[in-house]
Amino acid sequence: MNNESVLITGGTGSFGHAFVNQTLEKFNPKRLIIFSRDEMKQWEMAKKYEKDSRVRFFIGDVRDKERLMRATVGVDVVIHAAATKIVPTAEYNPFEAIKTNIIGAMNVVDVCIDNGVKRVVALSTDKASSPINLYGATKLVSDKLFVAGNNYSGGGPTKFSVVRYGNVMGSRGSVIPFFLSQKGSTSLPITDPGMTRFMITLEQGVELVWTALHEMKGGEIYVKKIPSMKVVDIASTVDPSAKLEIVGIRPGEKIHEQMIGPEDAVNTYDMGDYYMITPQGELSGRQEMKKLADKLVPEGFTYSSENNSDWMSKDELSNWLSENSDGLGRVPLK
Repeated sequence: MNNESVLITGGTGSFGHAFVNQTLEKFNPKRLIIFSRDEMKQWEMAKKYEKDSRVRFFIGDVRDKERLMRATVGVDVVIHAAATKIVPTAEYNPFEAIKTNIIGAMNVVDVCIDNGVKRVVALSTDKASSPINLYGATKLVSDKLFVAGNNYSGGGPTKFSVVRYGNVMGSRGSVIPFFLSQKGSTSLPITDPGMTRFMITLEQGVELVWTALHEMKGGEIYVKKIPSMKVVDIASTVDPSAKLEIVGIRPGEKIHEQMIGPEDAVNTYDMGDYYMITPQGELSGRQEMKKLADKLVPEGFTYSSENNSDWMSKDELSNWLSENSDGLGRVPLK
């Protein structure tokens, strides 16, 4: 991304803060444009970067194709992080989730092709694998749109890929800040005693995006290898004295997270630190993918939080909490 113009949608969110900070430290982009619809969040974020001429802010919504078209003029790289992502919110506001997560994705694909953006990486979620809730279903559609965008672009320069990961430790709306907000009360609510979740830091999420930008040929879904943890262990680490109260599953909630289902195993490769799901159909016959045959995962392979070989201990989480005292895991902004 050195000397390139980079735009991130949803750039004032938890991931956006981390991405902007880490990218400015590691690379020297010509411009780094934060595209989002909340003027107050932009104003707060802009104060942190008022002395950095590389950082620009652009008010807009991914639902607004014309505004997105204007924002991506002269842009080389787009990171698509904007989404309606809270599961119960999407369940009770399905039309709004579809407008942002599906129509917004279509708009991003269209304008990036029309403006000749070189590389586009879209953020996905474990909930897009075998989805049971509306949020997951909309993100599965979004993933399909970005993968298909490589065919849709014809012979143009635009390439699209996707990164997929689970529970981001400390992100807005996630379980750690919620438990911290309840710390000191007599009990913490647990939806199911057997529930497990993948655990990834914002820094790891940013690094996975960088990997995709560096490695992508177009159409791949990148899945970071990360540890799992039981939700009851997360709760007891946050507040060891609290009683755990079982309250039942929320609408659209899964007991375990899945990032790769058995249907994707035939196209999934073990790349060491991450898995790569390659596209089916016309794109799948590319020569470089045939060279990876020895890295193909076994038939019927799944990557789920309950069958993970890597588990985060309570001590590891406790150490993370001590380093991120507010439980939000945000990279300090300069």
